[in-house]
Amino acid sequence: MSLFEATPGFDADRPLAERLRPRTLEEYAGQEHILGPGKPLRRQIEKDQITSMILWGPPGVGKTTLARLLAQHTRADFVPFSAVMSGIKEVKEVLASAERNRRMGRRTVLFIDEIHRFNKAQQDAFLPYVEKGDVTLIGATTENPSFEVNSALLSRTRVYSLRALTTDEQVPLLRRGAELLNVRAGGDLLEQIAIATNGDARSAYNLLELAAAAAVDGEIPPDAVADVLQRKVLLYDKSVEEHYNLISALHKSVRSSDADAALYWLGRMLESGEDRMYIARRLVRMAVEDIGLADPRALEQAMAAQQCAHFLGIPEGDQALAQITLYLAVAPKSDAAYRALKAVQEAVRSRTAEPVPMHLRNAPTRAMKQWGYGDGYQHAHQFEGALPPDMECLPESLAGTEFYQPSGRGVELRIGERLTEIRKRRKKPDSAE
Repeated sequence: MSLFEATPGFDADRPLAERLRPRTLEEYAGQEHILGPGKPLRRQIEKDQITSMILWGPPGVGKTTLARLLAQHTRADFVPFSAVMSGIKEVKEVLASAERNRRMGRRTVLFIDEIHRFNKAQQDAFLPYVEKGDVTLIGATTENPSFEVNSALLSRTRVYSLRALTTDEQVPLLRRGAELLNVRAGGDLLEQIAIATNGDARSAYNLLELAAAAAVDGEIPPDAVADVLQRKVLLYDKSVEEHYNLISALHKSVRSSDADAALYWLGRMLESGEDRMYIARRLVRMAVEDIGLADPRALEQAMAAQQCAHFLGIPEGDQALAQITLYLAVAPKSDAAYRALKAVQEAVRSRTAEPVPMHLRNAPTRAMKQWGYGDGYQHAHQFEGALPPDMECLPESLAGTEFYQPSGRGVELRIGERLTEIRKRRKKPDSAE
């Protein structure tokens, strides 16, 4: 049976999610940001001008359903594949067939469900056919395409980000589901199901079916959802907005030196099943971005915590993440190094790339010495305090620029004092004196 074979709505043996799968764009719920009137993807569908694209979003938001609707609206040959069920050999056969079809004036749309299951080397097989226009590729993935899709392939596709359905979008769907199941359910109960399933319509339908089994006289009791779940489901999914909301809350709590809040948001992420190495990477980032040289040991501690969490695993390694979270939260804060690099990058982008001054260049050959390479270089160790008194190391147009301004907190207080001394000794005497 084809993945895209029409599903009769009255087939009671099928899961509720399958029976209620939208069969027209008008029945499709959510994703107004790409499918609303006048939106880019909607126009492509209506004009049958489908281009290669990646549909990225969490489970249960309609990626495969949208692919089915694309299949109905295009006059091209529509070939569906699942990266779980099919191998690259089958895909290459389809690609070769698509190349022949193009020569005969026929178009082929190739849909790859869970395209991230193909590794980047396997994805290379699609590239020449997409470039030549032999196929229009549509990939669906729950993972961030920036990390999971070959960069060359990604540059030749349009990424459409599908969002988790809102509670208001899910409740009408669930109401239709209750009618199909011939049960009654209060609006509060349907809203509870929508909240518990975090915008995943498939999970919401499944939960409704389970709750409907507990119906008494055709009515689902108020506590049915809690009984089915057996625990509170945290609003979280690593591929949608709440993932970024929680890591943002953790980062900003650390930056604000609120240890208790930082630990709370960390706990929320841990309990929700977040990838521990993702958390560790973000904590390392906080150490260099928000603490920096105010406490140089913060980076050492963050890297040690990452190694510990990786070595011990779950749950023992979680304690290392908690420990470094607290350390970073109470550490003195400075983004001076971060701002210094930004200032340097801005200077590099906005100015002409001047050549390296001659006195800073090595002169490994006799000819280069004759050309003046290395002339005027002052070896630091030949001077008091290892400080050349009047050698400028920046290009002429930037001479004297001070990119780094220490914060005066923690260790950076001493760094600032030392830097002031260095800069004072290096400044050339005022020409007017």
